[in-house]
Amino acid sequence: MSVRKFSIRVPATSANVGPGFDVVGLSLSLSLTLTVSYPTSSSSSQQVYVHPKITYTGQGASEVPLNAYQNLTTRVALYVLRCHSIPRFPSHLCIHAHNEIPFGRGLGSSGAAVIAGVLLGNSLGHLNLSTHRLLDFALMVERHPDNVTAALIGGFVGSYLKEFSDERERQRIDVPLSEVLPEYPEDASEEWGLNPPVPPFGIGHYVRFGWSEGIKAIAIVPRFELSTAKARSVLPNEYSRKDLVRGIK
Repeated sequence: MSVRKFSIRVPATSANVGPGFDVVGLSLSLSLTLTVSYPTSSSSSQQVYVHPKITYTGQGASEVPLNAYQNLTTRVALYVLRCHSIPRFPSHLCIHAHNEIPFGRGLGSSGAAVIAGVLLGNSLGHLNLSTHRLLDFALMVERHPDNVTAALIGGFVGSYLKEFSDERERQRIDVPLSEVLPEYPEDASEEWGLNPPVPPFGIGHYVRFGWSEGIKAIAIVPRFELSTAKARSVLPNEYSRKDLVRGIK
């Protein structure tokens, strides 16, 4: 029996850099790594379908769901596959995730999980999606582009969302996350959630900035977790011109 094996490595990220709120992000040396394998011989197609097996080590290992229909990375991968008329994962799929990125500490753990899922779906489905199309799928799940773009592209990047003039395109990117990545009930069949909303093309754009090798990033990791929503809620809705100028300096 032939077995296909591959690995996916996605970096941690820091975003909202300086005045680049929701725009500027950079990748860091910590990472989420997937090691993937599954049989590819024709004989395996005659066997009873076996659902994916997930194992997990490192940061958050005791918190992460190991069910492929509840785990964020595999749910994103399945979303990508189903948008391309591939209804399920390969049989006997084994995924080992090793995570170095602390949860809830501002280092892009959820963004890394989303990008890992997009890349996993692309590889499992042999889709050969372009970088821009991969970003479209990521932005249907993670609506702020800074972390996911830095995780996908690497380096120091600025990103922004496209303003769609077509009402139908705007409606497609405004689909609630509950429809993009629905919560699978315990008794869900393989037919459940088969037709997810397909992202429009060109949701986000990015620019890669230069980065001197002499500049090093140091992350101070707090001992407590803080959700992105709570962290953002303390910020004012508007800033004065004086504040903006000071930020740019």
